[in-house]
Amino acid sequence: MSAAVAQPADMPEVVALRTRVFVQEQGVPPEMEQDATDAVAVHAVGRDDSGRVVATGRLFERDGRGVIGRMAVDAGARGGGHGAAVLAVLHAEAARRGLPEVEIHAQVGARGFWERAGYTAVGEEFEEAGIRHVTMRRVL
Repeated sequence: MSAAVAQPADMPEVVALRTRVFVQEQGVPPEMEQDATDAVAVHAVGRDDSGRVVATGRLFERDGRGVIGRMAVDAGARGGGHGAAVLAVLHAEAARRGLPEVEIHAQVGARGFWERAGYTAVGEEFEEAGIRHVTMRRVL
């Protein structure tokens, strides 16, 4: 298991993974899954022992804070630490950019993952792409 900042050559695997997780598994409309932020965000990838991309996430800056999103782990790789490894890369990138905190719109079903990573909910739950979410933040 390894994680690193994604390179341009990794993006087709990132798009394929996000499509599997968000569009096929969770029913997110394809037009909502990719957006203009992809072009300016820092993407991270986690790879399994064979080198296949099995986890991804992205980071961008908004209002002086890092925003993490599009965190996805392949169904067969969940629970293996790949998401945490990608998150560590994104946290390091946010810190390197001098951002004091990071925020995520966390799916409610994944709230425990985010709490274990040091995030705290701020505000009420809301619906995004037909899925319950909660905004969570962590000071770096």
